[in-house]
Amino acid sequence: MMNTAEILKKVRQIEIKTNRIVTETFSGEYLSVFKGRGIEFAEVREYVAGDDVRTIDWNVTAKLSKPFVKLFTEERELTMMILCDVSGSQSFGSSEKFKNEASAELAAMFAFSALKNNDKSGLMLFTDATELYIPPKKGKNHMLRIIRELLAYQPKNRKTDIASALNAINKILKRKSIIILISDFISGGFEQALKRTEKKHDLIPVVIEDRLENELPALNAMINAEYLEDGNKSFTADLSSQDFLDNYSRNAMERKKNLEKTFKSMGIDWINIKTHMDVTEPVVQFFKQRARKIRI
Repeated sequence: MMNTAEILKKVRQIEIKTNRIVTETFSGEYLSVFKGRGIEFAEVREYVAGDDVRTIDWNVTAKLSKPFVKLFTEERELTMMILCDVSGSQSFGSSEKFKNEASAELAAMFAFSALKNNDKSGLMLFTDATELYIPPKKGKNHMLRIIRELLAYQPKNRKTDIASALNAINKILKRKSIIILISDFISGGFEQALKRTEKKHDLIPVVIEDRLENELPALNAMINAEYLEDGNKSFTADLSSQDFLDNYSRNAMERKKNLEKTFKSMGIDWINIKTHMDVTEPVVQFFKQRARKIRI
């Protein structure tokens, strides 16, 4: 656990790094991908020939006995809500960067992108319950608070419930928002909540993975390991058994394929992050690809 001085130092390091990345790389793509993508109701006026009948306000029409249509204006201000998994599995890491450290860096990058474009950003930390909620606001001090909480917060629970987090944020956010969902997605039962959220908001899952979660090294060793999300459970890994290693990799690949199949079936764009590699490049590529798709 970092002390206050270490946290502030880390916050400053992340601030400098992410500010440069956002400014130099995908600030423009952010603008084209998200800015003005939503609309909000402005007023009504009397229907004239050629108006889209789908915009008729039937309540006003019924009251005044003649047709009126709704007029909309483009939303210039957006809300970005960052949902970050802080369950036990996020404290795992086999390289110089743990999954929760990668998550903090990524969340900071998204918060900076919102700040640069004068949008609101907020944060929800979750396990199998909502651990912390910071309502969306603007401003640098608010954004720095988000980074501090990402680095310093000590979760009360260890298990994961993605569906619960999505259901909670859907109750809070009344208008369409950008939802960045950062997790390793080593959890189940969230598909319906994912579908509901995708229909209501612009949902972007960010999948954090450590290479040891996909493949174990072949060693002449037996390892006793504890499940990070349940301290009462453990397992023995026989790293000398090729059958064990193959089965481990096969299960990991199957889990990954099922997750990607879920995203694709709902038309959801996602970002895949490997903690032993640069975490910023996949985000930059995501924004560029999305900007191209929208222009097409």
